[in-house]
Amino acid sequence: MKILKLGAIALAAGFTIGACQNPPSTSKQRTPEEPAGINLADMDTTVSPGDDFYRYANGGWLDRTEIPADQGRWSSFNELREANNATLLNVLNTARESGRYKEGSDEMKAFVFYQVAMDSSLAENTGTKPLQPILKEIDAISDKEGLRRQVANLRLKGINPFFGMYVYTDRKQSDKMAMHVNQGGLGLPNRDYYVKNDSKSKEIRDEYLSFIENMLGYIGYSQPEAKKAAQNILKLETELAEASMDNVERRDPEKTYNKSAIRTLDQENPNFAWSAFFSQLGVEKVDSVIVGQPLFLKKMNEVIGKRDLATIKDYLKWNVINEAANYLNHEIVKRNFEFYGKVLQGTEEMRPRWKSALASTDDAIGFAVGKLYVDEVFPPEAKEKADEMVEYIKKAFANRIDQLEWMSPETKEKAHEKLSKFNVKIGYPDKWETYEDLEVKETSYIDNILTANVYHVKDNLSKLGKPVDKDEWFMTPQTVNAYYSPTFNEIVFPAGILQPPFYNFKADAAVNFGGIGAVIGHEISHGFDDNGSKYDGEGNMKNWWSEEDNKKFEARTGQLASQFDAYEPLDSVFVNGKFTLGENIGDLGGVAAAYDGLLLYLGDKENPGKIQGFTPEQRFFLSWATIWRSKYKDESLRNQIMTDPHSPGMYRATGPLVNVDGFFEAFNIKEGDPMYKPESARVRIW
Repeated sequence: MKILKLGAIALAAGFTIGACQNPPSTSKQRTPEEPAGINLADMDTTVSPGDDFYRYANGGWLDRTEIPADQGRWSSFNELREANNATLLNVLNTARESGRYKEGSDEMKAFVFYQVAMDSSLAENTGTKPLQPILKEIDAISDKEGLRRQVANLRLKGINPFFGMYVYTDRKQSDKMAMHVNQGGLGLPNRDYYVKNDSKSKEIRDEYLSFIENMLGYIGYSQPEAKKAAQNILKLETELAEASMDNVERRDPEKTYNKSAIRTLDQENPNFAWSAFFSQLGVEKVDSVIVGQPLFLKKMNEVIGKRDLATIKDYLKWNVINEAANYLNHEIVKRNFEFYGKVLQGTEEMRPRWKSALASTDDAIGFAVGKLYVDEVFPPEAKEKADEMVEYIKKAFANRIDQLEWMSPETKEKAHEKLSKFNVKIGYPDKWETYEDLEVKETSYIDNILTANVYHVKDNLSKLGKPVDKDEWFMTPQTVNAYYSPTFNEIVFPAGILQPPFYNFKADAAVNFGGIGAVIGHEISHGFDDNGSKYDGEGNMKNWWSEEDNKKFEARTGQLASQFDAYEPLDSVFVNGKFTLGENIGDLGGVAAAYDGLLLYLGDKENPGKIQGFTPEQRFFLSWATIWRSKYKDESLRNQIMTDPHSPGMYRATGPLVNVDGFFEAFNIKEGDPMYKPESARVRIW
């Protein structure tokens, strides 16, 4: 499912600068009457904002912050997630002790799930025993029919060899649910890890081979058997990877929309009977499938046809142990961490058990936990003020559309129509997901994981043929994130991100508009980025642009891609401007719209003037830079650039700002300053 994460724009205002030239002392403490917001100790005011704004806003935090040993990177997001974790743990324990919830209620299921996940002795005693029936079924495969049947059985358990699959809205008929099939089946993060031949990529593949060997040993392979199987598995995965789309191609919704009749899919892929596969899953209403990457399915069919059955069985078993590894005994969990944590992320230590247990509880039964969380941290006043902020930013975005000198009146009209149809969800759902049919047992951690997987897979498959549920949320309320859905044409902000430093309903407006306000603008802008702009107000993939306007839009987005292409966080490792383009458009649009929204707000309300020595405009940009403060291990940074469509935090903090006129005005940044960018070179899209 394509959910875009985190994304708006400006009117002029005449406010004097001053604090940037004569900054307040970081030792000054906030007085009781001053609203919360900017922590002066996080800044480094020995640096001029015109020299290095990221350092100016975050230098104190950068100097005193160490990346925790159980993390590959550390940022405002991580800090908030840690705070949320503590809150979640507290509400779970309180729910158990309060006696308010009956055995078998969703809340108690969540607590039992967590309690079993925390039972390390149980995990040690259980080991891989719950996997043995699955492995025996794989051993019993004797032909292609048996293979297809077993792939379906694994899919129900949340184990996904060969390809990805889910039911979601049809991009060209957004009121209908459709079956989607995409490339997948790789143990490394994506295609690049298999096809790149630089020394680091080769080193990672060598480590991966060793990792597969070790993991197969835990399920009964001898060392020679494991070594041979690992080599064959890597060859098989490499073939799949070579036929996969790269990160940039996968972002194009037109390239990844290939509707095929199920009969045609069967004819083109005779080694994998798709109609029988869906029947095995209990899905009888599939008459067509939206294929993300047809060439990948062709290669998968070829691999199944030519690879010996023993190798394919090894590959399936590898998928089983790899998916289950985090929920088994300590030795297996540790070995899994050594590859996915240490090698790929540079993480030194495993997370404490309670954190991983809490994360899996959230994945399995998250909306039950979300009810408890919302009651604890998200009062009605917070929701009301967030709703008000959204309206100001939407109004600002509409004004920006009117002011676009490069867009024709006809296309502007369509843009306004789309904006007017945006749905906004704040905090938590009006209709909560329930878990009556989910059984949580005290037998073992992995049993509960597999049972939850079956529950969620069947729930997703059951949506095929049913009306689209516009009330559905795709993130739990406690999630520290936000999203825009192009087919729903909606922006969603869970209560989890509506917390400091992103949002504090008691803080001054400038800080909130610069934090969560710019995130709100970011999500609005996703509806108009290089991907979202291909959908209309009803959520259908449909062109609403004139040919000339689209050319101008592509020229401007190309400028932004080139700006980010130049960022080199590691030696010879550059940000991919095309891969990160949607998120960078979101950030640029988000900052600009939120800034304009703040100015509209201040025009309607009383302008508070300086707070802590900074004007509202300055506090806005400081707040934006604060939410993107980040520190990385090299491995984690490399992994992010290769796998994540979001640019690294330091570039999100300042990359959009050098294109926003209000930023230069707020801090009196002039030609000759390192942060200065000539007006003619500033990228202006929305």
